Amino acid sequence: MTDHTPTDTTYRLLKFLSRQPIQISRFIARMLAGFVNFLKMSKTSNTIRLNLQIALPELTAQQHEKIIPKAIHNELTSYFEFFSIWGADNKKNIARIHSISGEHILHDALKAPEGLVLIVPHFGTWEIMNAYLAQFTQMTILYKPVKNESANQFVRAARSREQANLVPTDESGVRQIFKALKQGGTTVILPDHTPNVGGEMIPYFGIPLASSNLSAKLIQKTKAKTLFLYALRNENQGFDMHIEALDERIYQGNANEGTGVIFEAIENLIRRYPEHYHWSYKRFKANPELDQVYHLNTDDALKLVTEIRAKAIPAEIV
Repeated sequence: MTDHTPTDTTYRLLKFLSRQPIQISRFIARMLAGFVNFLKMSKTSNTIRLNLQIALPELTAQQHEKIIPKAIHNELTSYFEFFSIWGADNKKNIARIHSISGEHILHDALKAPEGLVLIVPHFGTWEIMNAYLAQFTQMTILYKPVKNESANQFVRAARSREQANLVPTDESGVRQIFKALKQGGTTVILPDHTPNVGGEMIPYFGIPLASSNLSAKLIQKTKAKTLFLYALRNENQGFDMHIEALDERIYQGNANEGTGVIFEAIENLIRRYPEHYHWSYKRFKANPELDQVYHLNTDDALKLVTEIRAKAIPAEIV
C-alpha cells in the first residue's frame, strides 16, 4: 500500500514541534510573546486593544493595557501547546489534565439518549479536552481543511484519533451531526467565529454580528443535552478542565435566541478571565456598518461602535 504521508519542510517542521515537551512549547511562545509585546504598536496588539475596548468598555484604559500582553502570551502559548497535544498520545494528554470541575455533569449528560452538544469557545487551550472526551463518547466534529495540504494532513490526523469523526463544514456534515445526535452521539462546536457565508445578525457584547446559529438549531431540534467546556493551563505543565451546564433557556424560543444564550455564556466567561480569550480575531467587522472598523482611528471606531450599540435592542434578537 502506498504511503501518502507528506515529507516536505512544513510537515517535518510540524512533526518536530509536536514532539517537543509542552514546557518547550510554552518557552517558545513566551519568547515570541515578549517580542510582540516589545513592539507595542504591532497589528496584533492594536487589534486586541480595539476588541477589548469594544467588548469591555466598562474597564479602564489601564486595565485594557494590562490585559493585552497577557492575552498575547496566552494566545500564542495555546497555539504552541496545540502542537504538543497533537504530537502526544491520548494517554499522555489525559495525564496533562490535572483537575476537572463538573465531571459528574458530563457523565450524567452522556446517559441521555438524545445525544450531547458540547459548546467550546475559542478560549484557553481547547484541544486538550478531546483526549479526555474520547474515553467516553464518539464525537462527530465539523472540520474545515487547512489551506496547506501538509499542515492539513497533520492536523486532520491528530484530530481524528480515537473515536473522532471529522465531517465537512457544509450541509452533508451537518446532516451527519444530526444523525450522530439522534443515535446518542456527541458533537463539539466552537460557535464564536464569523461564518464564511451569510449568518444571522445576533448581538455579541451588544453588537449585532453575522453569526452561525447551528449550535442552537442542533440543540433545539434534537433536544440534545448541552454543556459548556473550557480548559485553562496551570503552573504545573498541565491544564484544569471546566464543565458547566448551559442555561435551560437554550431549549426555548428560536435558534437566534438560543444562540444569544450561548453568547451570553461566552461573554460571562470572558469577563471572568479576559486574558485567556483569543482576542486577535477581527470578530467585530461582521456587521456591515463595521466592515472597516479595524482600519479606522480608535476614536472614530469607538464612536461608530457606540452608535451601533445604542441602536441595537438587547431584549430582541432579530
